[in-house]
This record gives sequence, structure tokens and C-alpha cells, in this order.
Amino acid sequence: MEFSKKIIGERIKLLRTERGLLAKEIAGYLGFAKSSISQIEHGLHAPELTTLFSLANYFDVSVDYILGRTDKREINR
Repeated sequence: MEFSKKIIGERIKLLRTERGLLAKEIAGYLGFAKSSISQIEHGLHAPELTTLFSLANYFDVSVDYILGRTDKREINR
């Protein structure tokens, strides 16, 4: 199954804006340039697996939510 970079980018941008964060703040957390986050949010690049896990942990959502496999944000614990 191939995941849509567009959906991933939309989900990350939604999570970021819901918290009132700037792309540069997320980039700083991840140790990236702001342009890297912008490219992910615009669907130009998909995040690497380690970045995906870091974003899921940061926003306290499941990786499946970010990937668009589910609309449920909760993590099954």
C-alpha cells in the first residue's frame, strides 16, 4: 500500500496549526530546516520513518492517523 504524501502533509499541517505552532518550531524540534517541514506539508516529500514516529509522539497521535489510515487520533495502548 502506498501512502499519499498529500494526506501526510495535510495531517501534519492540521496538527501543527491546531496547536498554534509555526513550521519553524516543528523544524527546530526535529532538528530540520523550516523548508523541510514546508515540503512535507505541501506533499512534496514524505517524512522518513524516524521523523514520522517523532511527529506522532510530539502530537500524541498514532502513526496511522498521520498516514491517513484512520481518522482516529488515539493511540491504542
